[in-house]
Amino acid sequence: MSDSVKLSERPPLDIILVEDDDGDAKAIRRALTRAKIANPVMRVVDGIEALGLLRGETGTPPDSYILLIDLNMPRMNGIELLEEIRIDPLLKEAVAFLLTTSSDERDRAAAYAHNVTGYIQKQNAGSDFVDLIGTLDHFWRIVELPDMRLDRIA
Repeated sequence: MSDSVKLSERPPLDIILVEDDDGDAKAIRRALTRAKIANPVMRVVDGIEALGLLRGETGTPPDSYILLIDLNMPRMNGIELLEEIRIDPLLKEAVAFLLTTSSDERDRAAAYAHNVTGYIQKQNAGSDFVDLIGTLDHFWRIVELPDMRLDRIA
């Protein structure tokens, strides 16, 4: 039997990591492994790839997921991705956390204007993102997330 657990011991919840920096992506995956969180992680490198995944253009989108979105990415940044998600009737309820190095109040305001669940500065996420993963684990243990399949059926 594996010591790994799924976040909050609920039905499968995929983590969609939208991150162009290989080092940060690897550090987040390592933090998940160290925390023994076995949820599937799907990584895309920018907002355009994320939309393709979420809209089913590049395969079947996950039934239930949360998004960890980097702010500064090529082609489509995190705010632009959030804009697209919030106007899409099938995606608008997606739970999204924005990860960034930016401390610019305008970036924070733009993120919350697009109903981001949390604005997390990478430098405050703990050594190797351990605090970030711990926070997300606690969040998922007490919060009921929407089942994205219901929007696709309706």
